[in-house]
Order: sequence, then structure tokens, then C-alpha cells
Amino acid sequence: MDNQIAERLKSKSVKNAIVNRISEDFNLTPLLAEAYFNQIKGYFLEHGDIALQSGQIKYLAIDDREPAGKPVDLCKKLSVKLTIHNADEDTEVYKRSGLSGLRRHKLLRITKEAIEQGALLSYEDIAFMLTTSVVTIKRDMAQMRREGLTIPTRGWRHDMGRGTTHKTQILDLYLNGYQFSEIERRTHHSETAVKRYIQDFSKIVLLHQKEFSVDQIRISTGFSTRLINEYLKLYDKYKKEDNHRLSVIFDPSQKNKPEDTQK
Repeated sequence: MDNQIAERLKSKSVKNAIVNRISEDFNLTPLLAEAYFNQIKGYFLEHGDIALQSGQIKYLAIDDREPAGKPVDLCKKLSVKLTIHNADEDTEVYKRSGLSGLRRHKLLRITKEAIEQGALLSYEDIAFMLTTSVVTIKRDMAQMRREGLTIPTRGWRHDMGRGTTHKTQILDLYLNGYQFSEIERRTHHSETAVKRYIQDFSKIVLLHQKEFSVDQIRISTGFSTRLINEYLKLYDKYKKEDNHRLSVIFDPSQKNKPEDTQK
């Protein structure tokens, strides 16, 4: 009798009511309706459960693993926490550099925060949040890059132009012995972001070692053919040099052995 009462009470839960509605509205079995409920619940937790502090906003940005050229509406989005205003920090920047300097300071901060959370902001995203024009944002970025700053935006991240991709450049610094702090100073990519690039690099190389073709690696990982070829070229370069950090990526037991290069 107690079990029957418990089951009846359970059936009156909010979850059960929603599962029943899903089952009825979409003509699904109760089991499938519950599976849908759990999946959707996960989406809400992913995008809604973000604690914000004063001056911060929650913003929907594109996952940094999405390839270039993919329509924005089809890209996976992530909810990220961005600091639009930091009273103490921003006041000092304003006193020192004026409104234009403050805008560039905020631009750098929010793009860095986004990449640390696995997402990328577009020019339009940045312009909207900083209440300015896309033309102004592009001008700011051009000036900052001339000053040697790296701004991780969606357009730059996917390296629409010629030359080596920024991911390869950052990995080259890492494999060449630079510490995370120095890489961050040079590129404005956090240790978290650099480690994500290392993980991507290791995935590509491991598939290559299993004799996957470039096309098979592209299909398996979603990375561009260009990036895969650059990573494999980088791998061949440092493999020939018997690089310590390359060894550690694929064999963590090598970590305690001394490095030949320290920067």
C-alpha cells in the first residue's frame, strides 16, 4: 500500500506532468517523452544556470569549434558570462586613455572571456555590446594588432586570409618551450584556451597515427583541411627534433624529465 501511495505521489510531480504533456502533444511513448525531457532539461541548465556579478551579462556566442563559413543560425551556441563593466578597473583605464581607450580595453576583455569559455564573438556581437559600429570595432582591432595584440574574434579565429593560422602559431610557441604566461602575454589567449588547442592537436595527430586520411580526420573532428595539414606539418617538424613537450602530450610520464628549452 505504501508503495502504491508513493507511486501516485510521484505521478503528481512537475516532471511527470511535463513528460505526460510531451507524450500527448507529440504522440510519443512515455519512455521517449522522458528522454526528450531530460535532454531539454540539460539545455536549460547549460544556458540558464550562470551566476552573474555586478557589471556582467550572459550572452549567446558561437562555439569556437564551429568551422568557418557555416551559417550562424546552424552553429552551436554557448551561453557565456562577459564583463561589460568593472568599476575600479574601467575607471582607471578611462582616466588614463579616455573613451576610445576604454572601449578597446573592454573589447579585449570580453573577447578573452569568451574564448576562455569556449566561444567566439563576432564583430557584430562586440559592436552591439559596446554600443558602437562594426566599422569602429574593426578600426580598433586593426590598431590593436598593429600594437602587437591578438584579438580572438570569430573572423580572426578562423583565419579567412592567407598565412599560418593563429592556432598553429600558438602551438608553435608552446612546442618551442614558451611558458603559458608568456604565450598569454604575447597572444592574449589564456592557459585554458591554449590547453584546448593542445587537445585538438593531439586528436588530429592520434588519428593520423592510426592512418586516418586528412579527409577522414576532417569528418571525424570537424576541423578544416587547412588546420589539419598545418598541425600535421607542425607534428612532423617537432617529431624530428625529438621535442620534449611533444613527447609529453602523448606520454604524460615524460613530464618530469627536464626540458632542453625554457622560455
